[in-house]
Amino acid sequence: MRRANELNSVNFERMSYPKISIVTPSFNQAPYLEETLLSVIGQNYPNLEYIVIDGGSTDGSVDIIRKYEKHLAYWISEKDKGMYDAIQKGFARSTGEIMGWINSDDRYFPKSFFVLADIFAGHPEVQWLQANPSLINEEGQIVGNYSSRKWSRYHFYMYDYKYIQQESTFWRRNLWVKAGSSLRTDLKLAGDFELWLRFFDHADLYTLHSVLGAFRIRSSNQFSLDKLEEYNAECETEISKKVESLNPDCLKNLRYLKMYWSFYSRIPFLKGRMKNKFNRILASPTVVYDRKSQSFITK
Repeated sequence: MRRANELNSVNFERMSYPKISIVTPSFNQAPYLEETLLSVIGQNYPNLEYIVIDGGSTDGSVDIIRKYEKHLAYWISEKDKGMYDAIQKGFARSTGEIMGWINSDDRYFPKSFFVLADIFAGHPEVQWLQANPSLINEEGQIVGNYSSRKWSRYHFYMYDYKYIQQESTFWRRNLWVKAGSSLRTDLKLAGDFELWLRFFDHADLYTLHSVLGAFRIRSSNQFSLDKLEEYNAECETEISKKVESLNPDCLKNLRYLKMYWSFYSRIPFLKGRMKNKFNRILASPTVVYDRKSQSFITK
């Protein structure tokens, strides 16, 4: 019987390696930055474009970046207008077919990019993808791993949006272009969420029941968690704007869904019949690993 790593080697030799572009925005995160950089560089992925945009750190971060600059396609340290401005700068310089960003205190799991390559190269129908949300603590220990839920645009339109984990989300460049090739840099907190809203205009989100990236939870001084209520408020403002602009077919489906959840779901006779109908509206595809073929398949 072949060992697992031998099987992986066989699969990786058979497939192509689409270019993966990863951007890391960074500002005064020296205690965690090196672990983040190594989680990207240590993938040993043969077609990687890694870009680091530092916001003018003064805590030794620049020295850490310089330590690994031979592995970077581009890096700069200068004042910016916030995290989403930094990410936008990075993506503007990127050229890869597959895109994503990792913040400077988070990390990827080993061989994640090979999984991405396998899925995106083998399944043109997958335009964007999210894996299981995972958490690490200040010491880098894995402290949480949750099954990916199924998502559709209508979940978002009904304010059921918590949360698509950005560290575990990747997409094709052609989807990025369709969605406008930009992040909303005027948003302080929910630039990722607003991007997901635009992605849903063009493609279904596939869920992968595996791990790719992890979000670090810290005991203090963590902007994304300390400002969570403000993040949610920004999200809900963007949902309201989106719902107001929906086309008639989407609005009709949304009305049906709201009626189901508020009324039909309570009536046993109608529940099954209506549930099947609305499951079709809320359909969300998945990617799973098939043991017999030793490859990923979509469902």
